Amino acid sequence: MGIIPIWGFQLIAAIFLAILFRLNKALVIIAANISVPPMIPLIIYLSYKAGGYWLYNGSSTIEYSKLISLRSIENNFTQYLYGSITLAVVAGVAFGLLTFTLLKLLKRKSIPAG
Repeated sequence: MGIIPIWGFQLIAAIFLAILFRLNKALVIIAANISVPPMIPLIIYLSYKAGGYWLYNGSSTIEYSKLISLRSIENNFTQYLYGSITLAVVAGVAFGLLTFTLLKLLKRKSIPAG
C-alpha cells in the first residue's frame, strides 16, 4: 500500500486492509511506510517506467519541454497511474514470497516436551 498513488491516505488504507484481513497492524504500519521522502523519486520513476508497458504507444520516456499541454500531462499521468498499481502489486507479491521463503527457511524446530 505504500506504493499505491493515494498519497496521504496510504497508511489509512493499509490499516483498513490489516483490520479486514486480520493482519498484524504494527507490521503493516512499518511496511506501509516505504514512501518516505528519499524513496519517492525512485518510486515515481519506477512507476512511470512500469506504466510504459501498459500503454499502446509504449511511451516510457519523459519529454522535457516548454510546450507542455494538458494532453501530455494526461498521457504521463495515465502511464504513472498504471505503473504505480503494477509496481505495487509486483512489489507486494515479490516481498510476500521473499518473506514466506525466509520464514520457512529460518523456522525453528520445536522441541517436544518430555
